[in-house]
Amino acid sequence: MRVLQLCFLLTTAEAFLAPSQRMAFSQIGSALQATAQDAVGYFDLCQSASVNSIATAIPDLASKPDFTWDASSGIDVGGAPVSLDARDAPGPANIAWLSSLTVPSRMSSLTIFNGPLTDVPHLVSRVYVTGDTMHLILDFRARSYGAYEMRREDGSYPGPEELGRKSFEYSGARAEFDRKFGTDEVKDWLSSTVASLEGSSPYDPNAIDLDLLTRGPLYTSVSMPLTDGNVQTVAAARDQAVKYWLSWAMDSGNVHRPGAPVNSQYVYDTKFKQNAYGALLNEYKTVFGADDGSKLAVGDSGPLDEAYVGGGS
Repeated sequence: MRVLQLCFLLTTAEAFLAPSQRMAFSQIGSALQATAQDAVGYFDLCQSASVNSIATAIPDLASKPDFTWDASSGIDVGGAPVSLDARDAPGPANIAWLSSLTVPSRMSSLTIFNGPLTDVPHLVSRVYVTGDTMHLILDFRARSYGAYEMRREDGSYPGPEELGRKSFEYSGARAEFDRKFGTDEVKDWLSSTVASLEGSSPYDPNAIDLDLLTRGPLYTSVSMPLTDGNVQTVAAARDQAVKYWLSWAMDSGNVHRPGAPVNSQYVYDTKFKQNAYGALLNEYKTVFGADDGSKLAVGDSGPLDEAYVGGGS
């Protein structure tokens, strides 16, 4: 990432920070040495700025104190206190769950589940740091079933000879996602991001059925060395992912018609979120161990059984 772009990111993020945070942020920006502690600290500050930019655009986005973790919560991983900024925006604002989770020196994760009033993809943006290696996961998760887990190596999908008439339903869902969200622009951006990462290679931490079932068609997961350039590129990519998501969330063209489409979306989302929790539980147990992974998955996934059909949560 160019120096001017980095300075812009630093300046934008700094505007949302308290004075005590700004000094640390400036130190990270001017003297980043690609250590795990500084890298995750940098991601955390950039992620906080992204969340605040969403809150500026969607003023109804409010904290959920019962699900938020801070220093007083006593949640730690390896003795390091974990922070979780939990929010939602019920009603027309249509954010069922937002989780901004940080494990110092280990992980920065942003998850956004949308409510059933739109077909805007859910957002998953997560980066792990393990020793001198980083792992980036970005995904825009589709809101209707497109049989993405059945995609063959050549990019094709089973047709009516294998799936019957359902294949047309699934192909229609895929086409609608590509038309509205998985555009050439977004695909080119993801491709260019991966290409610009130094020494990157494919990374799949969780190739179990539940995770394959919940991944979107743009799922991107790569490993790379922990370098200054890669830290900056990853931060910029995660920032851009939020911008794409926010532009779709603010677009009235993505709102469902009242009635049956909203109810159907709610039913699909309820099952999807349960599957996503099961997949995340396995992933976090793999990365953090059984005990720490379990508590992180519970916190990051939020409430699974709340009624949310454009109302309170």
